[in-house]
Amino acid sequence: MNVNQVDLETVCGVTSILPVNTQPEFAFAGKSNVGKSSLINSLMNRKSFARTSSQPGKTQTINFYHINDKLYFVDLPGYGYAKVSAELKAKWGKMIEKYLRTSTQLKVIFLLIDIRHEPSANDKDMYEWIVHNGFEPVIIATKLDKINRSQRDKHIKMVRTGLCAGANTKIMPFSSLSKEGRDDIWRCIEQYLEVPETVSEL
Repeated sequence: MNVNQVDLETVCGVTSILPVNTQPEFAFAGKSNVGKSSLINSLMNRKSFARTSSQPGKTQTINFYHINDKLYFVDLPGYGYAKVSAELKAKWGKMIEKYLRTSTQLKVIFLLIDIRHEPSANDKDMYEWIVHNGFEPVIIATKLDKINRSQRDKHIKMVRTGLCAGANTKIMPFSSLSKEGRDDIWRCIEQYLEVPETVSEL
């Protein structure tokens, strides 16, 4: 998809009222340093629209990016390494849970996992929670450029096994540096968008 317009339309903190959108939403979840903002920027073809940082836990809100006036990217707060109080982490968790359970337009949850390492306990918990709530997450294995090409299949299997994900769970490798996997992710997104009716020739 050619991204011509991007607007950061809504930013929701722990006390905010979530928006009621009427167009498809695609959510992105992952631990704090997994490369979520870099992925979103790559998909939007923007260098730094979604804020990236070397300090984990900078995304402390749910951010709704309106793409081409036809769909939303929903950037969820990162989990795992944020140096915040247990009380605030609990509030983030409730905020994410409320969004995932109340959105009527959520089509897919992309769960980002660092391809270099076995999924963490937090990764497993998030995967199980997503499945428990009736969604079939798509796994994006980030930081693909950090491993050798010969290691890819081994590490993808490690991610699948670590999450106890079934054979039908889609795992999509991605590199924010080379942009490898970007088009595959967009094709996955486009499958959930409404296909306009074609006008038959007379």
